[in-house]
Parts: sequence; structure tokens; C-alpha cells
Amino acid sequence: MKALFQHRPHGPVLHFQKVHFDDLPLPRRTRLRPRSLASEAESMALAEKAKGAAAAAAAAKESKLWGGRFEESVTDAVERFGESVSFDKELYKHDIRGSRAHANMLAQQGLITDSDRNSILHGLDEIERRIKSGEFEWRRDREDVHMNIEAALTDLIGEPAKKLHTARSRNDQVVTDLRLWCREAIDEILTRIRQLQVALVRLALKNEGLIVPGYTHLQRAQPILLQHLLLSYVEQLDRDAARLINCKDRLNFCPLGACALAGTGLPIDRFMTAKELDFTAPMRNSIDAVSDRDFVLEFLSANSIAAVHLSRLGEEWVLWASEEFGFLTPSDSVSTGSSIMPQKKNPDPMELVRGKSARVVGNLVTLLVLCKGLPQAYNRDLQEDKEPLFDSVKTILGMLEVSTEFAQNISFNRERIQRALPAGHLDATTLADYLVKKGIPFRTSHEIVGRSVALCIARKCQLSELTLEDLKKIHPVFDEDVYGFLGVENSVTKFISYGSTGSSEVAGQLRHWVSKLSIAEEP
Repeated sequence: MKALFQHRPHGPVLHFQKVHFDDLPLPRRTRLRPRSLASEAESMALAEKAKGAAAAAAAAKESKLWGGRFEESVTDAVERFGESVSFDKELYKHDIRGSRAHANMLAQQGLITDSDRNSILHGLDEIERRIKSGEFEWRRDREDVHMNIEAALTDLIGEPAKKLHTARSRNDQVVTDLRLWCREAIDEILTRIRQLQVALVRLALKNEGLIVPGYTHLQRAQPILLQHLLLSYVEQLDRDAARLINCKDRLNFCPLGACALAGTGLPIDRFMTAKELDFTAPMRNSIDAVSDRDFVLEFLSANSIAAVHLSRLGEEWVLWASEEFGFLTPSDSVSTGSSIMPQKKNPDPMELVRGKSARVVGNLVTLLVLCKGLPQAYNRDLQEDKEPLFDSVKTILGMLEVSTEFAQNISFNRERIQRALPAGHLDATTLADYLVKKGIPFRTSHEIVGRSVALCIARKCQLSELTLEDLKKIHPVFDEDVYGFLGVENSVTKFISYGSTGSSEVAGQLRHWVSKLSIAEEP
């Protein structure tokens, strides 16, 4: 059928009419020429060449260590999609360490000879040397870090290498490597946390007696010592460290020897392996050993909480560095400028700390979603646990490092802070405490001070500027001693409860942290 267009005022209308195939014009025919014998021979040669290239490519594909029952190689797409060596080579040190411990145990149990063990250990030493020097070839067709090292060991020492995987599966091997890696990463993070704590305590020591506004709801609340505020972050970081230490204690159990999921019928000694790898003990249940990723979730959770603490510190310091606050000034060494506004000096490092916290929290969410629907025991999905883990650790280490650098390169603007202190009637709660000491119920005291503040707002003055006559008109209990409670300096001295912002209490907190962190006095 063919369509004919007839133009109408409101647009074309389509009409269809039947058209017979006999009415269609015939296509112009191309004259076929007989192919010469020479061109046919050339085509056959090209076909043979292509066939030979395909055969060579197939031969070049190494047989998988698990490929005994398979007659075909996996496709390139499947190989690319499934490989993990591009990122899990990060585990090479821990994989080699686990293999050394496993070889020693196999020899001790008589499952391999001492000669085989020695060959394996020497081969692993050489592979580690090559990896460190950059000589080692990481091959994607060998899938992951474990198969790369095992295949390279076989290339290097031959038959003894084939005995290393006795009573071991990649399932228990990878999770052993991961626990060893996490244990080491936690130690690195703990070191960085301590460095930031030391920087904050030193910053507090340098700013003795400096009073700043304390905020709730981002509204001025009560006067506090800057030292007290800085030590609040030290306390948060200490809980972060404690969570990581607890996580390390819980993850420090050895899965090696659990094999695929059911253990083994061979007489291995899992306690020996656990001891050599500095684990507390072997894991009790072989199914749990290979499928558990609680330790990764707990580690990323601890990192996420620490990242949120650092983000809050970053937010406060970014605000305080603004013209509106002007409470602190970062040095040029931890600031950046604008590409268009020449006057700008931005606290970019702490903005990035605030921003990168999202990555750390996102990595935790990725792992939670990854694990939520998995049946026991090992599933290939768990290959996806490593990249979020590695990224989380790398990010939190960077956040801690740059926060420490920032803390070491800022100064607080005393004059600007002191000029800003009178605003907000920060001594109002201390005045309420004064009335309580005079025997007035707190709720009544609260109402009396509220009326006093309202008078100040009307007169555009401070509480300390009200006369005794003004105060007595509000309530006769006021006396001359009230002025010892008014003003931010007097107010701060009245805080005496344990852990408060009072000078003596803050001095005690500082002594605690100086001792706990072994901070020496700066020359």
C-alpha cells in the first residue's frame, strides 16, 4: 500500500489505495562477474589465517584452576565483569601471609612434606618481592589476587605449589585476608584519630581562658570556654577509637580452614593457623566463617560515625571562618582562593571533610544493602564488599589527616569574639541559678529572668547594665551580690558541676587528656 497526501486547510489527510506488486518498478540489476581463481585462493587464505588466529587466542587462554569440568572458556565479557584483581590486589600482603601460615600448618600435620613447604615459602617470598618492586604481572584472566598469586607460584616452583590449596577454599581464604586487612587498617585509623586528638588538645592549651558563645539550635545560649568546646570533639573521637578497638576485638577470629563452607575431612590444625596469624582463635562455625561480613559492616559503621563527627567539626569551623562570625582564621597553608573573586580565602579542606562524610556513610549503606538478602553461606555478591571498604578507609584516613592539619594552622580572633560576646544575654541562666540559691523555685526564677531580659531588650542593654532598683522592681529578692553572677566572665566561673565549662572543671579535663595522650609541653 502507498500513502497519498492531500493538503487541506487544517493539515494533510492520508488516503490509502491498493498497489499490486506487479506495478512496482523493478530494481536495477547488477551484472555478476565470475570470480577469478586468484581471488578465491586469496579468500581461502584469509579464512585460514582468521581460523589460525582464533585457535591461537583460544590456546593463549590459560586453563582456570577451577576449570577441570569445563570444556569452554568463559567469554571476554564474563571475564571482564567477574574479575576482581583490579581492586583486590590490595590484599596481596595478607594473602601471602595467610598462605605462609597455611603451608606451615600443612607441613606440621604431615599433609605436605617439609621440602614442599620450603619451596612454597621461598616462592611466596619471591612473589612478594616482585609485587613490591612492580615486576609482578597482574593478569585479569586469573580473576583475583588469590588465583594470580597461586598461578604465579605454580609457574615459579611447579608441583609443590599445587599442594598449597589443600584444605583451603577461596571462600575462607578471601575472608581471612579481609580480616587481616581490616585489622591493619583499624590500627592506621586509630593512629590518625590520636593525632587529631593531640592537635585539638594543643589548640585548647594555647587558648586558655578564652570565652566563646555556646549555641543550641544555632542560637546563642550560654558562655563557654573554647577549651571546653574543643575537648568535646576530643571526647567524640575517643568514642570513635573505642568503637574501632571493639570492632577489631570482634573481627580477630580466624576463618581459615573452614574451606568452602563445611570444613574438611583432612586432619588440619586450625588453632595453629590462627595462632600464627595472631588471631584470638579459629571461628567456631565453618558456615558462619565464610559467610560473615558483620565485621565489615561494623567497621564501616564506626567509620561513618567518625566521619559524621568530623563533618560537624568541619561545619563549625567553616561557619566560624566566615565574615559573619569571624571567630577563627585559617592560615594560607590550609586555605584556597577563588578563580574569579581575588579577595576570597576559603576553608576548603573542612568543606571537603564535610562533603566526604557522605561517601563514608554511602559505603556503609552499600554494604548493608549488599548483605541484606544473602542466604548462607558464601555468595559471589560478597566480591562487592571490598571496593566500598577500601574507599571508606582511604576517605576516613584523609579526613582525619586534613582535619589535623587544619587544627594545627588556625588562630582564634580574641578581639572579635570578645566584641561579639555581649549579644544574646548569655548570662541569663546563671541569673536564674542565683535566684534558685535565694530560695526561689526554678520555674519562678525562669519567669523572673525572662522579664528581666525583656526589659533589657526594650532598653537595648545587657543584664549587667540594669540597676539594682530596676531588678528589685521585677522581684525584691535581688541584692547587690547579683552582680557577681552577671557578665560572661562571672557567669563562667559559676559553673561547678562535674564536666561543666567552669574553669576548674575544664582544667581537670585538660589534665586528663594531656596525661592520656602523653602530650609533652611545647618548648
